[in-house]
Amino acid sequence: MDHFTFADMKKIKRENLGDVVPLELFRTIRLIGLYQALPMNGKSTTLTIGRKIGEELGVTSVNELFELFENMKIGIPTIVREEEKGMTVAVHDCFCEGLPVMEGKMVCDLEGAIMEGALTKIRGKRVSVREVKCNVHGDEYCEYEVRY
Repeated sequence: MDHFTFADMKKIKRENLGDVVPLELFRTIRLIGLYQALPMNGKSTTLTIGRKIGEELGVTSVNELFELFENMKIGIPTIVREEEKGMTVAVHDCFCEGLPVMEGKMVCDLEGAIMEGALTKIRGKRVSVREVKCNVHGDEYCEYEVRY
């Protein structure tokens, strides 16, 4: 075996600490480790990582993807608008909710890239996802424009 799969990530044998990691740790890795430590706020890194994760999730429909987002506590996605060439997805209860507002900042590019990788795999052709709203930016929820 030369690489891990999403199925491998589900194999958890932590007898004492279990399968839950605090949101503070995830936020620290994302926003201090990647966002602050890497050039361009780590954007190219999080996009590459997110797309790969999305491709590996093994979901076969938008509904499955949204259920997985909620089950993994990424957030609660809902389709706000849908048309032939794409859709708009709102994500409520995102990991960034409750963080201080920093105007002009959008920090949920990893989540969008995960969605992009999964949707590209589901559709069998390139999908583009762009974050257009973020709690950290002062918006009520995070939102993504999806283009087929």
